[in-house]
Amino acid sequence: MQWMPKQDPQMTKMKENPVVEADSSAKEHKCSALKGTNHFKLSSDHLKGFYHPPTLILRDELGDEVLTKFPFFTCWTFRIVYCCKVFYNAKIKTMIPEFGCDSYLLLYFVRLLTLELSYWDLPEIFNRNLVQMLTGCSYLESVCLKIRGAEFDAVFFRSIEHFLPKTLKILKLQPVIEQDAIHFIHELRANQNNLETAESGIPFSLVSPGFKLQSLSLVLDIISDQLISSITNSLPFLTELHLEDRATKEPSPFHDLTNGGLQSLRFCCHLTDISLIRGRQNLPVYFRRVNDMGMFLLSEGCKLLESVRLGGFCRVSDAGFASILHSCWHLKKFEVRNASLLSDLAFHDLTGAPCSLVEVKLSSLSLITSETVQKMASSRRLEVLNLFGCRSIADSSLSSVTCLDKLTTLNLGGGDITDRGLSVLSQGYSPITHLCLRGCKRVTDKGVSLLFLGCGVIGKTLTVLDLGNMPGISDKAILTIAAVGTGITELCIRYCFHVTDSSMEALATKRRLQDGSKSLQRLDLFHCSGLSVKSLELLKWHSFQALKWIGLGQTCLSGKGNDILTEICHERPWLSLCLDGCEMGCHDGWHFHRP
Repeated sequence: MQWMPKQDPQMTKMKENPVVEADSSAKEHKCSALKGTNHFKLSSDHLKGFYHPPTLILRDELGDEVLTKFPFFTCWTFRIVYCCKVFYNAKIKTMIPEFGCDSYLLLYFVRLLTLELSYWDLPEIFNRNLVQMLTGCSYLESVCLKIRGAEFDAVFFRSIEHFLPKTLKILKLQPVIEQDAIHFIHELRANQNNLETAESGIPFSLVSPGFKLQSLSLVLDIISDQLISSITNSLPFLTELHLEDRATKEPSPFHDLTNGGLQSLRFCCHLTDISLIRGRQNLPVYFRRVNDMGMFLLSEGCKLLESVRLGGFCRVSDAGFASILHSCWHLKKFEVRNASLLSDLAFHDLTGAPCSLVEVKLSSLSLITSETVQKMASSRRLEVLNLFGCRSIADSSLSSVTCLDKLTTLNLGGGDITDRGLSVLSQGYSPITHLCLRGCKRVTDKGVSLLFLGCGVIGKTLTVLDLGNMPGISDKAILTIAAVGTGITELCIRYCFHVTDSSMEALATKRRLQDGSKSLQRLDLFHCSGLSVKSLELLKWHSFQALKWIGLGQTCLSGKGNDILTEICHERPWLSLCLDGCEMGCHDGWHFHRP
C-alpha cells in the first residue's frame, strides 16, 4: 500500500503558514510554506527514500486542519515553525498506513520536538494547549520551545515539568522567568527523587536511574546565584549549560550572579560546555558582581570544560580569562564578548597553555590588537577565528592568519583592514570558506580584486562573503565576484550605496558565464539605495535560479503591494523575500515577521 500526496481545499484558508521539517536518522523531509502565499507545496524531491509520504495535522488560526502525511517510524524528529496568530490545540498526529486504519498517536513516538511560535496567544491559553500536546509525548529525548516576540512577564511554560517524559535529555526554553525556571528545576529534582526511592522507602543516591537531564538552555530575564544553585543541586548529570539573560533594567546588587554562583558550578562534575551571556538587546548591562576570583573558581571547579562562552563580564581582567585557558586542559572553543578589561595579555603565554583551541571568538573587545592574532598562530588546529568589533586588528595580523592551514571561518568585521591586508590574505593557504569584512571602511574595490586574484587558495575556497557597510565597495567589486568568485553562494552587500543594477545583472548571469561556478543561494541587499525597480525583473524564474533568500529592506525594491513582488512570490514560492532588514536567513531561519 502506498500513500500519495493529497490536496486539501482547506489549505487555502491559511493566512500565515507553518514551516514543518521532519527527519529520521537516514532521511530528511522538508516542506515549507512561506508567508504571503496561499498554498502549501510539497516537492517530490523531499519525499525521496520514503516508503510513504509524511502526515502532519496542524490547525490554522481559523481552527481548520491543514493535512499532509508522514510514515510511521520510532526515530522521527520534528521541527515545527508555527506562524499562526493563535496557537490552537495543535494536534500533530501520526498515521500508520500499515495498520490499514487511521491510528492517530499524538507525537507518541517522536524523539525530538522543536516548536518556534510567534507571540499572539494569551500565555495561559498557550500553556494549556502545550501541556495537552506534551501529555502524549512518551519518548521525547529533546525539546526546544521558543516564543518569538514575547515578554518575560508571560508565563508560557508554567507547570510543563509535570508532563515531560523521564526520557528527556535536552531541554531548551525561550523565554522563561527566572523564578519559574527555579520552580521548574526544583520540581524536576522532586520527580527524580520519587523515581529513585525503592518500595521500602529508602532513597537511592543521585546516580541511580531516573530523570537525567544532560543539556539545559534557557533565555531568562536574569541570571542569578539562586538559579545557578538550583541547577547544580537538582541536575547533577548536566554536561551542557547555556544561560542567557536579557535584562530590561539594571540588576539589583542583591539579586545577581556573583563569584559564589560560579563556585557552585563545581557540583556539576560532568560539565563540558558552559555559556553565560548577559545580552544587550534591551539595555547595556553587565555582570558587575563577578571578578577574577569568580573565573578562578570556575576554572578550578570545572576542569573538564571543552567549550566556554562568556558575555558581559566587565570586571574580569586578563588574569581571570587566562585561568580558563590554562586550567581547562580539554578546552576547544573559547568565546568572550563585551569584556572591557580583556586585552592581549590574556593570550601572552598561549603556547604554554595545555588546551588545543579549535574555535576562538573575541567580539567587541577594544583592547585586543594584532598581537593576539599573532599568538593565535601557535594554535595550528584553529578552524574559526571571530574578531568582530575588535577595532585595533590591523593588516599586520593577517600574515599570521595565512599560517593557519585549517582555518575555515574568519571574521574581521570592524577592524582596521586595508587593501594591502587583503593582498596578504590572498597569498596564503588557509582554506577559508566564510569571510566577514563588514565595516572595514578602508577596503575598496581594489582589495576585493586582490583577494580573488592572488596565488593563494582563498579565491577558490570562499563560499560566504560579507561586504556590508563598506563605502569603498561599488559595482567594480561585485563584477569581480561575479567573474572569478566561482564558489560564492552567500553574499552580503547591505549599506553599499554605490552598488547599482549593473551588479545585479552580473550576479544573475554568474552561473551561465562559468563552468563549475556555484549559483547564489542568499543575497543581502538591505539599504542598497543605488538599485532600481529594474533589478526586480531579474528575480523572476529565468535568473537567480538557486536563490533561496534575499533581503530587500530599505530599497526601492521593497515597496509593499508591488505587482512584481507579488508575481515573484507566485512564481517562486520557495524564495524568501525579507523586507524587514534581518540578517542573512532572518533570525537563524525564522521567516515570520510582525506586520
